[in-house]
Amino acid sequence: MDAYTGFAYVYDEYMDNIPYDEWTVYLLELMKENGIDAPADITELGCGTGTVTMKLDGAGYNMVGIDLSSEMLSMAMDKMYEAGQQIIYTQQDMRDFELPYEADGMVSIGDSMNYITTSEDLKKVFSCVYKGLKPGGVFIFDLKTIHFFKDVLGDNTFAENRESSAFIWDNYYDEDNCNNEYDLAVFVENENDGTFERYEENHFQHGFTLEEVEDCVKAAGLSIRHVYDAFTHNAPQEASERLYYVLEK
Repeated sequence: MDAYTGFAYVYDEYMDNIPYDEWTVYLLELMKENGIDAPADITELGCGTGTVTMKLDGAGYNMVGIDLSSEMLSMAMDKMYEAGQQIIYTQQDMRDFELPYEADGMVSIGDSMNYITTSEDLKKVFSCVYKGLKPGGVFIFDLKTIHFFKDVLGDNTFAENRESSAFIWDNYYDEDNCNNEYDLAVFVENENDGTFERYEENHFQHGFTLEEVEDCVKAAGLSIRHVYDAFTHNAPQEASERLYYVLEK
């Protein structure tokens, strides 16, 4: 089962509890602190339905959005056209992507990078980032922590029911390999007859240690400028649930 097929159609509805405005303010702060001012050329990896991409475009950046899911990109383009914005979206794998020109910076937030589940694949992502960045360019991304997968999500079931859709999320965390798996059943109402279509998806995410990320960064020729406990400028803590990394070419 593929990730973000049926769920793409209700993704924004169920992400309405995510403070994207606050997340974008923090991201913009990090970008400017690291010399990436508008109108710089920015590529977003794992852009999904384009919520953050559009906010960065609105802040004056020239945006390219990359995602593997055609369904998510379709939603992103619909939103872009409706808003009258101009953003380049392209369907590519983060482990093997190319850009038509070198970017001033790259970003990836909302734990898209956690869908990279091995160190070898993480090196591939960073190698593509290295090729796609201008000298001195930065890559800012977040990662959910092992603590979050183990102690917050764990082996739990989550469910939510809305007027025209619902989902059931069965979560499993494998402590031996730090892989987090969740089986997702999504029910979406058909507008024509009121019946519900069921979609099943299987998602895998991985928790990396700081040391693993650092090794992969070095292997790709990049360097780490900063690692922050999310939405602060504090060093990572044992209780950190999400970390932000700032890499430099």
